[in-house]
Amino acid sequence: MNADWMRTIERAELREGGKLFLLWSDGTAAELEAPSAKGPVTLGEWGHSLEWADGTELGADSLWLETLTAIGRDDARQFLQWRLANGLSLARAADELGLSRRTVAYYSNGTRPVPKAILLACKGWDASHPKRKAA
Repeated sequence: MNADWMRTIERAELREGGKLFLLWSDGTAAELEAPSAKGPVTLGEWGHSLEWADGTELGADSLWLETLTAIGRDDARQFLQWRLANGLSLARAADELGLSRRTVAYYSNGTRPVPKAILLACKGWDASHPKRKAA
């Protein structure tokens, strides 16, 4: 199985107290803070987003990052954000950090904890690879 696949949202419901419950295709469940969310929420096409009657839509990718935080996996969130912000595939991130592709996949999807040394290596990588500014 490709460990870099896109999770989909299986179920979503607004709960009392400004909470949004999400159940993901991999079985992960979380309650997110959503104090401004009102009205019924529906799953977007293929479970890749949530939609509200007023036209508001949230993508599964950003909701997954919030889910990682909600389940106490800020390490995985930081690692995945680093990878995505730099446009690094699993293989490229593995090459850059001297890790196996499988390990990068585990870190990216939250299956395994990301060691502090790896998060520091990501910061070092950022420092040595300044982002290009658009002309």
